[in-house]
Amino acid sequence: MFMSIKEIVETSQQTNKSLSQLMLEQEVEVSGKTEEEVLEGMRQNLVTMEKAVARSITGDGVHSPTGLTGGDALKMQRYRQKGNTLSDDKMLKAVQNALGTNEVNAAMGVICATPTAGASGTIPGVLFSVADTLKLDEDAKIRFLLTSALFGMIVANNAMIAGAVGGCQAEVGSASAMAAAAAVEAAGGTPEQSAHAFSTALGNLLGLVCDPVAGLVEVPCVKRNAIGAGNALIAADMALAGIENIIPADETIEAMRKIGKQMPRELRETGLGGTAGTPTGVALKMRIFGQDVSLEEQ
Repeated sequence: MFMSIKEIVETSQQTNKSLSQLMLEQEVEVSGKTEEEVLEGMRQNLVTMEKAVARSITGDGVHSPTGLTGGDALKMQRYRQKGNTLSDDKMLKAVQNALGTNEVNAAMGVICATPTAGASGTIPGVLFSVADTLKLDEDAKIRFLLTSALFGMIVANNAMIAGAVGGCQAEVGSASAMAAAAAVEAAGGTPEQSAHAFSTALGNLLGLVCDPVAGLVEVPCVKRNAIGAGNALIAADMALAGIENIIPADETIEAMRKIGKQMPRELRETGLGGTAGTPTGVALKMRIFGQDVSLEEQ
């Protein structure tokens, strides 16, 4: 099993195999499944993502039971349709898809954890945006997910992907970096460029805390996925332009691990610090749950 990004890049270069192919072959070896079975499983993940994105802009949009989030993907779609946006429409398509996926998650809908439910919007946000740009067919979309999984596996095995362990840098940060690496390969970039995109994207979000208001995966989680998608596209374009990240990808992962370990528990999904600890955040928690706030939480 691959244990570093340096190893997967070197193996890809030596064997002349794509990063997605390396992941496919490893999954076959580890799981005992056939290539067809692995690809079908990933196709089902893709379908789940597509359905979540479609649901988010159907009717009046998707709204969570708490009322904290919902309808923003639909607002973004309508804003895009007006034209004259400040950001490029391809970027905003990724933002819309990221928002929508996480809105479906907050509404107890079916999503694909990539790598977690709280970060479920970033990768599909990027995937469906670049799929339009690059005219990717279903096979290419599945390959995108395989490449994302390959980089995510390295993060999970060497650091963390849970906000409760390492903050949101481990969730949206990892997802953004995974998406950036996959986007580079989808655009015809080299394995080394994928590694640079990964390191740039993750490095941009180092230190990002996990501070869900009322302990729910809604605020600020939904909008952070939108930022993660935009960050991934920027990092991918930088890498494709030939801009290298001076800190290697594996060292960036290690930096993220150390930062996560140093974070106080208030900033690791406890709902005690950050935006969750603001007066508005505390008031929202009391409105939703009707709980008194302990001295420890003040």
